[in-house]
Amino acid sequence: MHIFPDMNNTPKRIMIFGRPGGGKSTFAMQLGEKLNLPVIHLDKYFYKENWVLRDYNEFLSIQQKFVDLDQWIIDGNNSKSFKMRYKRAEVCFYFNYPKWLCYFRVMKRLLFNNPHIDDRANGCRETVRWSLLKYMWGFEQRVSESITLLKAKYPHVQYIEITSDSDLHQLMC
Repeated sequence: MHIFPDMNNTPKRIMIFGRPGGGKSTFAMQLGEKLNLPVIHLDKYFYKENWVLRDYNEFLSIQQKFVDLDQWIIDGNNSKSFKMRYKRAEVCFYFNYPKWLCYFRVMKRLLFNNPHIDDRANGCRETVRWSLLKYMWGFEQRVSESITLLKAKYPHVQYIEITSDSDLHQLMC
C-alpha cells in the first residue's frame, strides 16, 4: 500500500467515513495493519447488544476518549460528531462510491460477511433494515454541507475523496 510513501512521516490520526457498503471497514483494517495504528469502528460503540442504541451522550463520551488518543483510525459515519474527529485528524478519507454499488455490497455482506472485520457490537448480526436503505440514499445530501465547512475551518486535514475502486487502487499503488 503506497498511500503514504514516506513511512517515517505517516499520519497518526485518520478519519474514515462514507455510505455503508463503500468498503470503509475493510480499508480501515488494511490501513491499520499497514501503519500499525489502532482501528476503531464507531458502530461498535453506537449500538449495544442486539442493535439497541446507546445513550447518545455516552456514545459521544466514548468517542471523545478515542479522539483524544495520539494514534487512531476511526471508521464511522455519525455526522453529528464529524467535527470532533475531523479537527483532530491528519487525514480524512471520504468513501463516496455510487449508491447502486453500495446497495449491492450491503446485500452481498448479508450472504458473505467477512469474519475478520469486527465492526459491530456483540449480538448485532448483519441485517438490512428500511432505515439503513433510506440513510444510504440521502447520505451525500446529509454530509455535503458539513464537509464543506470542515474543510474550510480545518485546512490542515488532508481530505481524500474516494469514488471508485480505481481511485482506491491509485492510492494503494
